[in-house]
Amino acid sequence: MSLTQNISTSISSSSSSFLAYSVFPYRDVSLPSKNFGTCRCVAIPQEEKTTYKTNVSRNANMAKLQAGYLFPEIARRRNAHLPKYPDSKVISLGIGDTTEPIPEVITSAMSKRSQALSTLQGYSGYGAEQGEKPLRAAIVSTFYGGLGIDEDDIFVSDGAKCDISRLQVLFGSEATIAVQDPSYPAYVDSSVIMGQTGLYQKDAEKYGNIEYMRCNPENGFFPDLSKVCRADIIFFCSPNNPTGSAATREQLTQLVQFAKDNGSIIVYDSAYAMYISDDKPRSIFEIPGAKEVALETASFSKYAGFTGVRLGWTVVPKELLFLDGFPVAKDFNRIVCTCFNGASNVVQAGGLACLSPEGRNAMQKVVGFYKENADIIMDTFNSLGFNVYGGRNAPYVWVHFPGRSSWDVFSEILEKTHVVTTPGSGFGPGGEGFIRVSAFGHRDNVLEACRRFKQLYK
Repeated sequence: MSLTQNISTSISSSSSSFLAYSVFPYRDVSLPSKNFGTCRCVAIPQEEKTTYKTNVSRNANMAKLQAGYLFPEIARRRNAHLPKYPDSKVISLGIGDTTEPIPEVITSAMSKRSQALSTLQGYSGYGAEQGEKPLRAAIVSTFYGGLGIDEDDIFVSDGAKCDISRLQVLFGSEATIAVQDPSYPAYVDSSVIMGQTGLYQKDAEKYGNIEYMRCNPENGFFPDLSKVCRADIIFFCSPNNPTGSAATREQLTQLVQFAKDNGSIIVYDSAYAMYISDDKPRSIFEIPGAKEVALETASFSKYAGFTGVRLGWTVVPKELLFLDGFPVAKDFNRIVCTCFNGASNVVQAGGLACLSPEGRNAMQKVVGFYKENADIIMDTFNSLGFNVYGGRNAPYVWVHFPGRSSWDVFSEILEKTHVVTTPGSGFGPGGEGFIRVSAFGHRDNVLEACRRFKQLYK
């Protein structure tokens, strides 16, 4: 059979009509025979896949940060522990997250405000970036009565941690900072991101260009200010996270005078003030002259269980001025108006309910519950012969393991008791050799954790 005939019989009938002989005249074609050798298929390597990259440089300050932020790193280690011990009941006394339900007097107010948004009369859109006036007034009357603070000095926010970052933007990359050592890691990390610091010094376990104010049992967890170098901004938390120590009136008077002598501004974190049960100050503004050198951040997170709801505030007195005489509050107001559209109106309704007589009573009960947990934890470690700090005026217990690595102790406790704590070194070099145990937890979990501690360290 000729080549043309062979093709025409191997294709479909519809195609055959297209390839009719009238279109392709018949010709007898003879193909010369040829011996073919073995064919070898050789794979040609594909071009190596390349990832597209922009021409935008990474913020060099991000590369200075060490590992992950402390609490996500703890969560990562906890998650890695779970598959190894699937039948264990892991108890978390690490991250300071509340566990008890929000009081109904508060949630009902939020529910009512939420439902009102479905009506023409109750709907509201954007509110004042600084917060609703009734809530600002209630904050003043509840926490700052008689201290010379006005409602215009109050900036309602989505939490104290968020305000810390906004304050860093306010002060800018040229500001120098001082922190308690140990202290809440957001102060240092936000400073690093802003470009206020030098590189991380591995041998000293701290960043350059930050003044670390050592706070330990030997100095009563209050820094020796005679050994502290000047800084523009002093971050100070009382009651302290993580040590649980609350500064006395005399100590805060020294701090205010130190700031005046050095022309510094104190960022006073009072997130745990409601846990103070003795006569220690709950606000920096209880100290004469503080309004000229300090501002204060605060939060509903640990009072009303608002860790997920998010509501806090910052107080910036009119008397607080920059070097050129410009009011700090005016610049902070500009930052707030630029970066923030105001706290949720539903959440602000909950905040207002928190400050009603019924709400304050409900919050005190919640705080009291966590303080009872702290007592249980403190009694447990005291009975085991450890040196234990904090707990009395704060929801954190600070336990000393002298000569040991904090992360090693964290791992030992997690591996042998399936309880999550927090390594003290995550709060700064001054925290090495300590662990923080949170009192935020259901009562049965706290009791079970303490039973396991006793088994491990008896």
